Amino acid sequence: MKKFSFRNLLRDFSDFLIFFLTIGFVVSCCMMLFLNVLANTMHLSFTSDNIEAAAKITFLNVLIITVIFKTVDAVRRKITVERPVRIITQTAEKIMNGDFSVRIRPMHGADVDGFNRIAEAINAMATELSGVETLRSDFIANVSHEMKTPLSVMQNYGKLLQTPDLSEEKRVEYAQAITDASVRLSDMMTNILKLNRLENQQIYPNLTAFDLGEQLCESLLQYESVWERKNMEIETDIAENVFVFADAELLSLVWNNLFSNAFKFTDDGGKVSLTLSADAEYASVRIADTGCGMTAEVGAHIFEKFYQGDASRATQGNGLGLALVKRVVDIMQGEIIVESAVGIGTAFTVRIRRGSHDVEEIR
Repeated sequence: MKKFSFRNLLRDFSDFLIFFLTIGFVVSCCMMLFLNVLANTMHLSFTSDNIEAAAKITFLNVLIITVIFKTVDAVRRKITVERPVRIITQTAEKIMNGDFSVRIRPMHGADVDGFNRIAEAINAMATELSGVETLRSDFIANVSHEMKTPLSVMQNYGKLLQTPDLSEEKRVEYAQAITDASVRLSDMMTNILKLNRLENQQIYPNLTAFDLGEQLCESLLQYESVWERKNMEIETDIAENVFVFADAELLSLVWNNLFSNAFKFTDDGGKVSLTLSADAEYASVRIADTGCGMTAEVGAHIFEKFYQGDASRATQGNGLGLALVKRVVDIMQGEIIVESAVGIGTAFTVRIRRGSHDVEEIR
């Protein structure tokens, strides 16, 4: 509601005066023209008394017309302008104060189409902000939860290291536990920063031509000690001379995370396979394992941040790897397909655009 003030009063009076003078000028001109035509046509002459009486009547008519029109206009503005503006302003203030549940109902009446479009935009903004706020709250809660575990491990084993007469074997064991927890915490922070930069588009792809098969082999060989320790079978079918025009550093994040998951969720004696094929437009990479697999319900959430379907293996990761994978694949304008069955295994197929460069030119 508009507050009373001398400035508002002065402005309202000046608006009324301008409107009055405008109406008075128009009516006076019309009256003078009418009387002039009437006098010439009927050969009449007007005395000063006639003109004075006509002027008074005209002035009174103009005043009445002005008051009526201003009153009607004020009511119209109250209904069609001030009321929608007040509703929109109040809603915007609530959103500014953190209430993202408010919505503006459609307004009915003349000349409200523009306000309804503004209301729709504000409602859409409130919906988006509500979703962002929910994600932010969940993200903070998940980060806090994930940080507690390694910090608790470090704290507990740190206290145990202070135990008098601790054997050398136990000392090494406890120190290793602290080191593993700190590495996990460091990896989580690194992945959070990477994911944040990717989601906020602060990382721009550095596109170069490179041999994808060679990159995949290098990524796989990083886990040689793992598959040897677990006595696992490695199967590869890599097409030669598959060049892509993409960001090699970002794609290495994809392969490292997928290989890491494949080896983590596959028991001793299992098998991990790598397949690379290509056509003129896409290069397809398939990384499969014979691990525990997952249900359709788990598969629907695996690309969400901090989601870990297998709680028994939660200490081996932080639930950010596949979220990173999905974001990188999206940036590369590719696609990722998941196939999985409980007790049989899981296969990830990543399709990456080879780019506009011809393969022969890249070679």
